[in-house]
Amino acid sequence: MDYLALHQQYKEESLFGRYITLKHIEPLCSKFRVEVVGESVLGKPIYKYETGTGAKRILLWSQMHGNESTTTKALFDFINLLNDNTDLSKKLLSEFTFCMLPMLNPDGAEAYTRENANGIDLNRDAQNQSQPESKVLRKVFDDFKPDYCYNLHDQRTIFGVADSGKPATVSFLAPAYNENRDINDVRTKAMNVIAAMNKTLQQFIPNQVGRFDDSFNLNCVGDTFQYLNVPTVLFEAGHFPNDYQRETTRKYIFIALLDGLLFLYDNDVVSNEIEDYLKIPQNKVVFYDFVYKNVKINYDDNEKIINFAAQFKEVLTKDEVTFEAKIAQIDHLENYFGHVVIDANEALYQDDLTNFPNIEQKADFYLGKNIKIVNGSVSH
Repeated sequence: MDYLALHQQYKEESLFGRYITLKHIEPLCSKFRVEVVGESVLGKPIYKYETGTGAKRILLWSQMHGNESTTTKALFDFINLLNDNTDLSKKLLSEFTFCMLPMLNPDGAEAYTRENANGIDLNRDAQNQSQPESKVLRKVFDDFKPDYCYNLHDQRTIFGVADSGKPATVSFLAPAYNENRDINDVRTKAMNVIAAMNKTLQQFIPNQVGRFDDSFNLNCVGDTFQYLNVPTVLFEAGHFPNDYQRETTRKYIFIALLDGLLFLYDNDVVSNEIEDYLKIPQNKVVFYDFVYKNVKINYDDNEKIINFAAQFKEVLTKDEVTFEAKIAQIDHLENYFGHVVIDANEALYQDDLTNFPNIEQKADFYLGKNIKIVNGSVSH
């Protein structure tokens, strides 16, 4: 199957970039028979889209964290595929019944925050269910009675695949259901799906798939649903080189979604792929957006060679997410990588402030007379 051609065919072009809100998805929702299943803290609608007639029931939700929009884009790409009346879509719709909540946290999406309007992380509210959005998700879960849950997220650019020097472009987790992180039949089913998706993704992004930490926390939704005996798969859309708008990553989330479902279509998931799942390297915080090496500074009238790093901060400005590079670390970078690495070759650091890179300072400076750094990058 030509996954890349399929994504090109079904990519929802109206959704682009990192800032995805209700105003972006509502025109798309109007094309399908969606239902309002609840409201956010600020009274915004939470939409549910249900389709298919199959016996296997799949619950998917995205933007539980408002600033994690990549999987929302991929979900609408997948919805386009389902609505195209092809042999593939008929196959999927006859095998599965899908229930999708494409934007669980519309207030957080609008404000571009992880939390909801009350400042609560919905992914830590599974037990208290103190928030209206949490209650909506749990009611949909209870009413729909899924056979599988897909919990769709983004992760920051800081994550790499173990110590490989490769970014974690896509990561997965079969959440634990108890403190011991035991592996029962339910969790094994989730692991099998992940192992299948990883096998396919390795053809496209070799060594760029990670496994998220499985520390148990029953307040997390995935852990709770796994505890309630529903196989749950956590997706984390991460960084692909130079893809800060996550347009390339969305493609790989789409491929993973489709491939995992085709695996479920072809298998009763009685196989045991635990070893293949556990072979996926764990995520590790090992990246900065920029690393500058061999930089000369004047420190107390002494010349010294240092390394330092800068990291983008995502800032919402006039309905657009901008990326502002700030100095994040001075030296002690032995175990870190940079998505961009700039070797100063002992050129002298200069800026318009102290001529020393200070933490949280904007990454605007000079390296010698010939290299100007603006917002982290070399200015040409």
